[in-house]
Amino acid sequence: FYLAGNGTGNVTHKKAFPVLSLDYHHIQTPFEISLWVLLASLMKLGFHLIPRLSGIVPESCLLIVVGLMVGGLIKLAGEEVPPVLDSQFFFLCLLPPIILDAGYFLPIRPFMENLGTILIFAVIGTLWNAFFIGGLLYAVCQIQPANPSNLHQLELLPCLLFGSIVSAVDPVAVLAVFEEIHINELLHILVFGESLLNDAVTVVLYHLFEEFSEVGTVTVLDCVLGIISFLVVACGGVLVGAIYGILAAFTSRFTSHTRVIEPLFVFVYSYMAYLSAEMFHLSGIMALIACGAVMRPYVEANISHKSHTTIKYFLKMWSSVSETLIFIFLGVATVDGKHDWNWTFVTVTVILCLVARVIGVVGLTYMINKFRIVKLTTKDQFIIAYGGLRGAIAFSLGFLLKKELFPLREMFLTAIITVIFFTVFVQGMTIKPLVELLAVKKKQEAKRSINEEIHTQFLDHLLTGIEDICGHYGHHHWKDKLNRFNKKYVKKCLIAGERSKEPQLIAFYHKLEMKQAIELVESGGGVKMPSAMPSTVSMQNIQPKKPPLAKPVERALPQLPKGREEEIRKILRSNLQRTRQRLRSYNRHTLVADPYEDGLGDLLIKKQKMIELEKKTVISPIL
Repeated sequence: FYLAGNGTGNVTHKKAFPVLSLDYHHIQTPFEISLWVLLASLMKLGFHLIPRLSGIVPESCLLIVVGLMVGGLIKLAGEEVPPVLDSQFFFLCLLPPIILDAGYFLPIRPFMENLGTILIFAVIGTLWNAFFIGGLLYAVCQIQPANPSNLHQLELLPCLLFGSIVSAVDPVAVLAVFEEIHINELLHILVFGESLLNDAVTVVLYHLFEEFSEVGTVTVLDCVLGIISFLVVACGGVLVGAIYGILAAFTSRFTSHTRVIEPLFVFVYSYMAYLSAEMFHLSGIMALIACGAVMRPYVEANISHKSHTTIKYFLKMWSSVSETLIFIFLGVATVDGKHDWNWTFVTVTVILCLVARVIGVVGLTYMINKFRIVKLTTKDQFIIAYGGLRGAIAFSLGFLLKKELFPLREMFLTAIITVIFFTVFVQGMTIKPLVELLAVKKKQEAKRSINEEIHTQFLDHLLTGIEDICGHYGHHHWKDKLNRFNKKYVKKCLIAGERSKEPQLIAFYHKLEMKQAIELVESGGGVKMPSAMPSTVSMQNIQPKKPPLAKPVERALPQLPKGREEEIRKILRSNLQRTRQRLRSYNRHTLVADPYEDGLGDLLIKKQKMIELEKKTVISPIL
């Protein structure tokens, strides 16, 4: 302030213009979020700069330790630790990018081939774990009634609710650990698929036991409604995701003139699918998985290559940052939270989680192997059981418990954090040495070739034909029906231009060609690229070119007109991939006569008569 006269003799106080001012509260929230993201990125960068450390300790363990240190420093500074792992923030902001990345790049073929096994582990296995842990935990809490403790206050329904929270395998923890040990594709898809699909069971059990705990009584009707609720939550989530996936694919048909917003539709439609499912208390995780898996083949056929690259790297970056923040926030929340340590409850919970997982996997695998062609070995069962990691989803569900309904909420949270730390640190750090010790088959990085794709399609057609001959409606038959429906109707609606009529093999060749071209450019500019590649791929393009022989006159292949080549392809498609007619089941007593075999039949009859006549001529002289 300074004094100034106004000409009348009065003195006024005028405020000087501020050259520099500070207003931290104005930008506090976005600034702190940016700091957390920067910390997470720097930790991830530093972790991979030390190869010896990354070979011993999983990244998730190190990030939790960083979170514990940050939370401890905030406590030592006398500041209040921010509620970083809020359940709303976790479920609405941190979890969706990780699940979308997993769903969009999900290997569909191995997932569908093992869907039955995954569903058994996800549904029956999770139910078994929840009731086994909850029931035995309640029994342990009722021991020694002569020495009363707060454990005796626990009733059966809260114990079952707690069992449902700690029973589910966490997809974030599984991804973080299994991607580092490079386990083979079968085991990876079984454990990861289970962690994705058990979300519906966890959601239903959580809400079911929470409602029952408020009411206090359970009837048979409640159990029936619970089963119906599970079907609604699971199927509803898949249906919502599929609808949004189809909408995203249909929208991508019309983006050829505005390529810059193509990736935006993928992200927005996916997030809307997740939010719509959560709005109706359906499975948001299954909605995201269904949305990503449904939209990908159609969206990638419509969008440009640059948009595809943008989607790929943005999803990887987004999911990686979210995963890093989740583990750091888990460590911070551990320091911040109120804990109620009970040695009996915590120890029994950890032991029961391990025992239930082992018994469930061994028992279910015994039944599954009776129906599987490729059996799950003892080593496979051990890795599946040992890879059942728990993570931040269990912590967030425990955090949502109401204190007035569950007086021992702090004890539940302490036990949940202990289970998470045990599975992530002990099992996560020892699974890699155990995989090497047991010589478990690891993932082999092999590039798919056009030859492999041809043989894969050939085997699919062959197995479908065998099922047709036998009159057996197996999964190859229904898969072929679905593919035909997709080619005849769905592709025409969701894919723009000529790409909708393109055979699968040619579409795969285009993708492979583009990938090899990009790798060639990235490897160095010394190789001269061809000036133009024809859009129509013939067998001459697919076959590898042999080095030209030294001849005086080089013979040139005749160049077919485009219309003639299209006519030849049409003839080949109509004859080689003809729609199969449904034949009756094979029966040796009712063979169908072939109209083309009339001449052959007459010849056989004449031959048979000649043989009989020769026999008569041989027998008559003897008589």
